[in-house]
Amino acid sequence: MKITIYAIDKKGKKELYEPLIKHYQKLARPFAQVEVVDIFSKEIQKAQEQSITLAQKSYTKAFTPFIKSGYNIALDPQGLEVDSIKFAKLLQKEAHIAFFIGGAYGFEREFVEKKCDLSVSLGKITYSHKLVKLLLLEQIYRGLSISNNHPYHK
Repeated sequence: MKITIYAIDKKGKKELYEPLIKHYQKLARPFAQVEVVDIFSKEIQKAQEQSITLAQKSYTKAFTPFIKSGYNIALDPQGLEVDSIKFAKLLQKEAHIAFFIGGAYGFEREFVEKKCDLSVSLGKITYSHKLVKLLLLEQIYRGLSISNNHPYHK
């Protein structure tokens, strides 16, 4: 199984979260290959400075090459709220699952509704992108643990 997290995020300072991200990738390794791909460009930066609409369009453009076969899930505040058991079942949908974390201005509705198979919410609270990646990785490991009867989730 392969799980990829694509995030609109600058590749700047990572020393705070990077060890924990690597930790959860390592914990998940017996169950799945988990990869994190940060995407950011001058085009995205410029679009974010101009307008919300242009920023969202730039995120869609950046993510579109990564929409592939498998199961594509957008993390979106308007998405489906799931508990850890339901999240674990989502991880059983396909051999390849891709998660998409939008930029500061979220997603175009078209990306969420037409390009992704599902949108999931981590709740109504706004988190930084770096923290969202970490929360998502912990839930991925928890979900894989549930699916493989590993005691971590208890």
